[in-house]
Amino acid sequence: MKVRKAVIPAAGLGTRFLPATKATPKEMLPVIDTPAIQLVVEEAVAAGLTDILIVTGRNKRSIEDHFDRAVELEVFLEEKGKSDELKLVRGLSEMADIHYIRQGEALGLGHAVSMAEMHVGGEPFAVLLGDDLIHPSMPLLSEMLRAYEVHGGSVIAGMEVPHEDIGFYGCITPEPVDEHLAKVLSVVEKPDPAEAPSDLAAIGRYVFTPRIFDALRQIKPGKGGELQLTDAINLLTQEQTVYAYRFDHGRFDVGNKLDYLKATVEMAIERDDVGPAFRRYLAQVVARLDEA
Repeated sequence: MKVRKAVIPAAGLGTRFLPATKATPKEMLPVIDTPAIQLVVEEAVAAGLTDILIVTGRNKRSIEDHFDRAVELEVFLEEKGKSDELKLVRGLSEMADIHYIRQGEALGLGHAVSMAEMHVGGEPFAVLLGDDLIHPSMPLLSEMLRAYEVHGGSVIAGMEVPHEDIGFYGCITPEPVDEHLAKVLSVVEKPDPAEAPSDLAAIGRYVFTPRIFDALRQIKPGKGGELQLTDAINLLTQEQTVYAYRFDHGRFDVGNKLDYLKATVEMAIERDDVGPAFRRYLAQVVARLDEA
C-alpha cells in the first residue's frame, strides 16, 4: 500500500531554547523567515504526502493559526497590492490537508505517535520530527518511501555520528543490505558510547507499517514515565524486517543552538534575496576576526 499520510509530533516543551520557547512553540522558531515546522511540512509535501496530522500540546495554538487562513491579513495585502506576499500567505493554508490532535500529557515520543492510530486508519505512514531539519536538496524522505515500496518493511533514517555523540541518539545495530540500506537488528536508546554497537544514529524520519501501533501498546514506560519509540521499534524488529536508510549530510538538529545557527546561515547564503549580501558580510566578519 502506498504511503499517503505523515505525522509530525509537535507537543514538546522546547526547554533547550528557553527563554524563547516560554511563550512561543519551539516549532515556530524561524529559520530566517520561515518557522521550522513549515519547513517540515514542505518536506512532507515535496515527498507526495499531503495528508498531515500534527500532534500538538498546550500553548501550541500558533501552529494551527500559521497554517490557517488569515482573512484580515489577506485583505490588507490585496488592498496594498502586495501580490507576492498575498500568494505566500494563502499558500500556507493550501499546501496540505492538515489535521491536529492534542497530546494531553508529555508521555514521550512513543505516546505521541500512538495518538495517530485512528487518523492513520491501518495504513503505512511517515513520521517527521520537527527538531531535525533536512535540507531541501536532500530527498531523504522520498528515498525512504521508495525503499518502503521496494522492500515492504518499516524504514528509519540512519546517520553516522561521532562516536562520542552516539549517547545522544537511538543507536542502530545494522546488517548491511546495500550502499544505503541496512536491516535493523536492534535500536538502543542513548547508550554509553563505550557500549554502543555502532555509530549509526536513528534520525527523526521514519516510515512505519501500521504494526508499529501493536508494538507501542506492548511497551512499558521508561525513564520519566515516557513511552520510547525506540522500544517499540525493537519489538517491531522481532515481528517484521525494519530497515535503516543511511544518509550522510543535509541534516540540522535545530533543537541544538549551534545547529540552529548553522541551518540559518547555510539556508540564508543560498537565497537570492539575502544570500549575496549575507555572504559578503560573513566574509567581512571572518577577515575582521583574522586580523584580531
